[in-house]
Amino acid sequence: MALFASKGVVISVPVLVLSVSAAATLLFFLLFASSSSPPSCSCPTLANRNAERVSTSAEDIDWVKSQIVANGLHMQQNILRKGINPRTRQQQLEDLIHYKGISHYEGEQEANNHTALPCPGELLVEEHHSNYGEPWAGGRDVFEFLAESAKLKPDSKVLEIGCGTLRVGLHFIRFLNPEHFHCLERDELSLMAALRYELPSQGLLHKRPLIVRGEDMDFSKFGPDGTMYSLIYASAVFLHMPDKLVWTGLERLASRLKPLEGRIFVSHNIKFCSRLGGDECTKRLNGLGLEYRGKHIHDSLLFNHYEIWFEFRRFKEA
Repeated sequence: MALFASKGVVISVPVLVLSVSAAATLLFFLLFASSSSPPSCSCPTLANRNAERVSTSAEDIDWVKSQIVANGLHMQQNILRKGINPRTRQQQLEDLIHYKGISHYEGEQEANNHTALPCPGELLVEEHHSNYGEPWAGGRDVFEFLAESAKLKPDSKVLEIGCGTLRVGLHFIRFLNPEHFHCLERDELSLMAALRYELPSQGLLHKRPLIVRGEDMDFSKFGPDGTMYSLIYASAVFLHMPDKLVWTGLERLASRLKPLEGRIFVSHNIKFCSRLGGDECTKRLNGLGLEYRGKHIHDSLLFNHYEIWFEFRRFKEA
């Protein structure tokens, strides 16, 4: 057996050959791995599914039910519990008015130095959440139905006629890109609740929604006529308007709705249309480049309630 000796180190030829072979094999493997791109996978992931879906899935419901069972939870009587300072909304408001809360700065100037956006007590205790005659959570139901029906994406633009205190609008604002949610609202108290409480408390001021105080279906403050909406909707608003004013609004909005893919949704009923008679209503809609697409019933997720929506689309240039 041949040996190589140098400074006391002895290496046999077979061992040397095996070492060189192993090093060459390792080098080849590393070069091949670096030059080969990993195989692409189009398998749906949980993140992708959540990004695409707006409404709650059956799997979501099963998951939350399992969490309730796993924690052994049962609904208890909703009474004031022991805590720092348990209060009803009315008691909270009285405390804010008379005592300013548990810990507070004395003096108006000192208080203003520490409170960037002082909010009226009536808004802080969320009295406006009771203005709708149904649970505040219903706003999420409306958002899910409309967003999926209109196939909205974050870069879509949405106009709500009568957004009130943003019971529905908050969800659209969170979903859409900044400045892509627009609203026309006439009620001052609702606008104060939206701007001074809901947007700041939900961390949505950076979304810069365009919320305009106005009435008589005046959309002149919503930018040039080139602003195109993927969705225009009115929830229980047309019920309180004269038919003539509703038609005026549709005339002004038809050219702002994206042809074919854009949608107008109106809740509860469309008596402004049915009172004309079927043929006359169809004729008048067609004159605006609009067509009736059907009636939809959408169920609430959290309480025994459903809403009726009527769908329209723009089928040609106005």
